[in-house]
Amino acid sequence: VGPLIPSIREHLDVSHTVVGSITTLPLIAFALISPFAPKLANKFGLERMIFISMLLLVAGIGLRSVTGIAPLFIGTAIVGIAISFGNVLIPGFIKMSFPFRIGITTGLYAVCMNIFGALASGISIPLANIGSFGWQGALAAWSILAVIAAVLWFPHIEKKKHVATFAEEGERKKINMWKSMTAWQVTIFMGLQSLMFYTILTWLPEILQVSGYRLDEAGWMLSLMQFSLIPVTFMMPIIAGKMNNQKWLSVLTGLFFLLATLGFLSGQTSLIILSVVLFGIACGSGFSLSMMFFTLRTKDGYEASELSGMAQSFGYLLAACGPVIFGGIHDLTGGWIIPLMFLSGIAMMLLFFGFLAGRDIVIEEE
Repeated sequence: VGPLIPSIREHLDVSHTVVGSITTLPLIAFALISPFAPKLANKFGLERMIFISMLLLVAGIGLRSVTGIAPLFIGTAIVGIAISFGNVLIPGFIKMSFPFRIGITTGLYAVCMNIFGALASGISIPLANIGSFGWQGALAAWSILAVIAAVLWFPHIEKKKHVATFAEEGERKKINMWKSMTAWQVTIFMGLQSLMFYTILTWLPEILQVSGYRLDEAGWMLSLMQFSLIPVTFMMPIIAGKMNNQKWLSVLTGLFFLLATLGFLSGQTSLIILSVVLFGIACGSGFSLSMMFFTLRTKDGYEASELSGMAQSFGYLLAACGPVIFGGIHDLTGGWIIPLMFLSGIAMMLLFFGFLAGRDIVIEEE
């Protein structure tokens, strides 16, 4: 929806504030719904809840493609709710279905998310320009993928193995993730890496303009950052899955974030491209390690989904605050030096909590 926001705002004649809040609705949905996803999957079955989430996704996309403020906001909220279930339950499904291939399966899952996300951002504007498609048609077109996914997934909902196993695990587990130090370390790591990503995604073009980049050139730098994270997103889970612990991978991720931020802070044009690539690598590594921690720090699929729900609930709330705080510091100081120093501090915190989250600990045995 991001690239289509100017068209939506012009067509519906609403303020930047109103239309900008469309992009925050899914993050709010992630935060509110994520903790409940494992419990609903426990009651109705893991595969069945994933299938229901796909149907919700189709319904939400369809509703928000109808002209009008109310359908746009309600439909977007439904889309956020649908995605919340996928975000939380897929790591548990991977843990149960591919116990000996967690690394490569998580890598495929993560890289497909990034590739299709980038594809959607790039194709939405050309779709809107086809005939009388407009922004409504460009949004509606993506329901086709959700329908295809639902059809392919449908045979799984009658498989009793995972439905029963997930429910049994849920009945057996009485662990309170919110009281686990390891769970909090994973959660804070997840939140901080998300905060770094969404903050730079929001503000990088304006930061680079101060260094002499034109707006279109700054946009290409953002594309370079997103492209840089894709191969790392695939490789990192495979590497992490072969190691006894992931402490130093997490430390390296934090160092890359720190070095990239210091590169932006220097304002040196010669360092900008290197910093953008480093930041992309750090984002891919941070996201992949977060996904792996959900499975590596837990004993079974239910625990993985519980940890995923907790981490993504708190993590996306934290991520939503990042761009706002960063922009607020800029407004107070009139420059980018103090905001980037703030981000450098976040990178050091991420390094610390990543080291703790990367230790070889299973929450049940903590």
